[in-house]
Amino acid sequence: MGVSSASPAASRSTDAIDLADRKHAWHPFTQMKEYQANPRLHLVRGEGSWLIDTEGRKYLDGNASVWTNVHGHNDPDLNAALEKQLHQLAHVTLLGLNHPVATELAEELAGLTNGKLPRCFFTDNGSNAVEVALKLSFQFWQLTGHPEKRGVISMSGAYHGDTFGTMSVGDNRTFHKRFTPWLFSSQIFDAPRHEECAGKIKFSDATQSLQALENILKSQAEQTASLILEPRVQGAAGMHQQPAGFVKAVAQLCKQYDVHLILDEVFTGFGRLSSLTACAEEGVVPDFLCLAKGLAAGYLPLAATLTSEKIFEAFQGEFSEGRTFFHGHTFSGNPLGCAVALASLKKLRPMISSGQIAERAQQLGDEIQNNFSNHPNIASYRQYGLTGAVDFKPADGEAKAWTVDMRVGYQIALAARRHGLVIRPLGDSILFVPPISIQPSEVTHLVQAVRRAMDDVIPNL
Repeated sequence: MGVSSASPAASRSTDAIDLADRKHAWHPFTQMKEYQANPRLHLVRGEGSWLIDTEGRKYLDGNASVWTNVHGHNDPDLNAALEKQLHQLAHVTLLGLNHPVATELAEELAGLTNGKLPRCFFTDNGSNAVEVALKLSFQFWQLTGHPEKRGVISMSGAYHGDTFGTMSVGDNRTFHKRFTPWLFSSQIFDAPRHEECAGKIKFSDATQSLQALENILKSQAEQTASLILEPRVQGAAGMHQQPAGFVKAVAQLCKQYDVHLILDEVFTGFGRLSSLTACAEEGVVPDFLCLAKGLAAGYLPLAATLTSEKIFEAFQGEFSEGRTFFHGHTFSGNPLGCAVALASLKKLRPMISSGQIAERAQQLGDEIQNNFSNHPNIASYRQYGLTGAVDFKPADGEAKAWTVDMRVGYQIALAARRHGLVIRPLGDSILFVPPISIQPSEVTHLVQAVRRAMDDVIPNL
């Protein structure tokens, strides 16, 4: 059930599509003046790790379609699951009704924590998965006689989404600063300090970060509902990492001070870090586990918030007691998305157990080091799992400083298209987030295309 090249959109000329895009579109996370001043890329098909534009040119999807793609584009097994479900039931609400595919997926997701988080609340994107966790935590404390527990703690550099609740518990001034007057306050503790040495992270000591967290908990635990954390890698912060054991130490502090732990695995789940979840690797079961992005393998919007029976039981009662969780989305637990998610998990488990993903991750780290180590325009680089980043800088001794409006990372991303790669920048950095199923030759292409694009752009700044 591939995308037909004869679809109405694809049958229009590139010029016609471009004109309509210029006249009517407003793209997310995009400065539209800048977008319209540069060549626009119109993609019509996908094959494995590759995207194809209206002119038939191919580009490796180095962004995994905003970090969602697991098995590549146009995967025959996922297509078959989608088509089978499409002929049965495309959508039905979960508001007071049910469909078996959602039940099967909820049961499968409960297995991610060996049944310790057996309750699954479906939504349709990562921000809403986090919103649900926050609201469930707030309401739980109200229902159990602790309405004063209203605060939230998060870590510096945190990004949990763009709704008002998730902006409130984030720490991304670039994206969210102008909305500050409308956000509720939260406490921020410092992330673990580290140095990037030869592409490997050397943590000076996580003790200072954990001590800062405990200081907040000592003084404010009685007023704190939850702590939220992206485990092991903070994606939108620039792929900044935490040392092994850090998440477990945070979990122990939360338990000690009776504060809910929310783990935001919207990005880190489903093979991204070479395992199904980062929390399982750390031996941690949070109070809430938030999942999205790779859950439906980049096919359809689907998210889930997992929680414990203890949390669930607090919401049971007569309707007049007001214990109902009044939250939901039109497409929560959409049957098509659930069917694809089940098919994806079936394919993903053997990929993880075989060591295939770990091998690709090792290759990604080696390629990044081989292409960017000891380069005068590289400030730092890092890799963990199928995530990576390179940070660019003026060479030592260069008189010309780089300004924000020079958009160095953006220029390199545009230049990468000439080398057959679609990838997104973050300031003066490029983030590597390929499909989980990426092949060895494609990993090489991914990294080398960025190196060629850097060599095209930086000498001409």
